Amino acid sequence: MFHKSRLLAILLVGAAMTAACSAASPPTKPVDIAAAAADPARAADVASDARRHGPEILRFAGLKQGAVVIDLIPGGGYWTRLFARAVGPQGHVYGIWPKPYAMEAKTDVENYQKLAGSADFANVTATIEPATELSAPAKADLVFTAQNYHDYPDKFMGPVDPAILNQAAFDALKPGGIYLIIDHAAAAGSGLRDTDTLHRIDPAIVKAQVTAAGFSFAGESKLLANSADDHKLIVFDKGIRGRTDQFIYKFRKPG
Repeated sequence: MFHKSRLLAILLVGAAMTAACSAASPPTKPVDIAAAAADPARAADVASDARRHGPEILRFAGLKQGAVVIDLIPGGGYWTRLFARAVGPQGHVYGIWPKPYAMEAKTDVENYQKLAGSADFANVTATIEPATELSAPAKADLVFTAQNYHDYPDKFMGPVDPAILNQAAFDALKPGGIYLIIDHAAAAGSGLRDTDTLHRIDPAIVKAQVTAAGFSFAGESKLLANSADDHKLIVFDKGIRGRTDQFIYKFRKPG
């Protein structure tokens, strides 16, 4: 005889398994990019969108609502504010500062810590970690860094072998997760030569280093390309600042 108590137990187990599967399911609904960009909480950033192409790069990243994002070295918070609005209250943005960088950018870190967990950005967390680590309480759908990859081989950061950073990013991501890198382009064939002097890096070496960590190259965007930049000036030079030739590379963790 099939007892009611046994049936109830089966139903309870099934419900628990369904809930667990639902909780573990990856976000699937694309973000509303227009709504995220126009949100009043990032009103001060709108004037920068035409130059920085935040909404378009958000589309290129392919982020979903409810996603987990690691914003590595988030600077003034431009990208964090956009990501936080894009992923919504069910998602989260972890702004991570490597300790050596945080020591050089104390004002940015203090301002970011005020932003994180505020009324408008309750889904943002700020942390400071060793430069050789990259971790968050949840596996990420996106690890993002803009104009910072070139810093890792420099003396003030340790230096840190970019292979360590790339492995940490790989481990921090969910299978199928995206690693998106924006940086100032150096001359072709220059490798790491200009990272500490011009604050630029050869795009080819970035691609080689990241794919060596196990990522597949998932494409590039030319939104920040500038053919008028001859790659000879330091990025802070008034003749090129804000208009450098930048590459946007998208990598995917297999899975």
